[in-house]
Amino acid sequence: MSANSSYAAAGVDTAAGDLAVELMKEAVAKTHGPNVLGGVGGFAGLYDLSFAKDFERPLLATSTDGVGTKIAIAQALDKHDTIGQDLVGMVVDDIVVVGAKPLFMTDYIACGKVVPERIASIVTGIARACAETGTALVGGETAEHPGLMGADDYDVAGAAVGVVEADKALGAEKVQSGDAVIAIASSGLHSNGFSLVRHILAGQGVAYGHASAELGMTWGEALLEPTRLYSGQLVELLAGPHGDAVHSLSHVTGGGIAANLARVLPRGSFAEVDRSTWSPAPVFRVLNELAGTSLESTEGTWNLGIGFFAVVEPGAAASVIAELDRLGLPAWQVGTVGLGEPPQVAGADRWEQGAKGVDGGAVRLVGSYAS
Repeated sequence: MSANSSYAAAGVDTAAGDLAVELMKEAVAKTHGPNVLGGVGGFAGLYDLSFAKDFERPLLATSTDGVGTKIAIAQALDKHDTIGQDLVGMVVDDIVVVGAKPLFMTDYIACGKVVPERIASIVTGIARACAETGTALVGGETAEHPGLMGADDYDVAGAAVGVVEADKALGAEKVQSGDAVIAIASSGLHSNGFSLVRHILAGQGVAYGHASAELGMTWGEALLEPTRLYSGQLVELLAGPHGDAVHSLSHVTGGGIAANLARVLPRGSFAEVDRSTWSPAPVFRVLNELAGTSLESTEGTWNLGIGFFAVVEPGAAASVIAELDRLGLPAWQVGTVGLGEPPQVAGADRWEQGAKGVDGGAVRLVGSYAS
C-alpha cells in the first residue's frame, strides 16, 4: 500500500485539497497587486514592503480572529459564500481601529472532510471581501481532520497585517474632553453573539428555514446577513481633509456596545451613549421578543445597530458624519466625551470601565431606544 493510499484510508484526501486550490485560485489572484510576489500555493506569502521606506516611523499592525458559532448556521443551511466576508470583517476591520491601512491577510480552514466546492466557496468569499477592503489575500491553509471533526464540520480563522505612520496612529491618548462620539451603522448581527441567537431559536423551536413575517425573510437569510466592511471607507476618511480630526476608532464586536467604546477612551474619561439617537434593526427586536428579554439586556452581547464608533474633534463632527454618509456608512452622533469622575445617578445604568484588559474610560447607555 502506498503512502498516499494509506493517507486516503485514514480519511485525508489530498487530491480534493488540490482541487479546492484550483477552484479558488482565480478569486485569490484578483486580490494581488504589484506588492504581492509568488502567486498562490507557496509555503509562505511574500509582500513587498519597499514603500515603507518613505515612512518616518512605520508601525505594523496585526489582528487575528474567527467567525464563531455563526458558522453553525452556514453549515445547517449549506450556504458558505458569505462566511468569508464575516471573517474579513472580524479581522481586517480591527486593523483600521489603530489608523492602519490593511496590507495583507492569510486564512485557515479546518474541516472534517475537504469538499472542494465548499472550501472554494468560503475562500472566494474571503477573497471578494479582501478585494473590497484593499487587502491582498497572500496565503492560507486547509487542514482535513477526519475523526476529530464531522464530515460537514469546519471552522475558519484568519490574520491580517497593516501599516500606519507612528504619528498618525489612533488611540485613547488622543481623545480630549468635548470630543464627539459618532456611531456608524452595522448591517445586522455581524459575527458576534450567535451562541445566544442559536439558544433563543432552539428554545422556541424556530428552524433557520422558517419564514419570519416581522423580518420579511427566513431566519437563515436574516442571520447570515454578512458583516458590514468598514476598512476601505475608513482608510479613505483618515486620508482625507477630516482625517486628523479623528482621535480614536472602536470596532463593536464581542462584549457589546459600551465595553468596546470604553477600550478607546482614556482612563479618567467617560461618555454616555444616547439610545434615543437610533432604532435597533428588527432582527434584534424580534430575537428579544422571542426570548422575553429587553434590548437593554443584550447590549453587552449584540451590537444592536452600531458596528463602529469614531471619536472626533467636536468642531468636525458634522463634517465627519457627512463624509461617512458619502462613503456609504450611515453615521450619527450619540454622545460627548467628558473628563473626570463619571456622574453617579440613582437608578441609572451602570458604567462599563474599560474591557479586555484595557484600563480605559467609562461608558454607559442612557435613555430609551427610538421606536
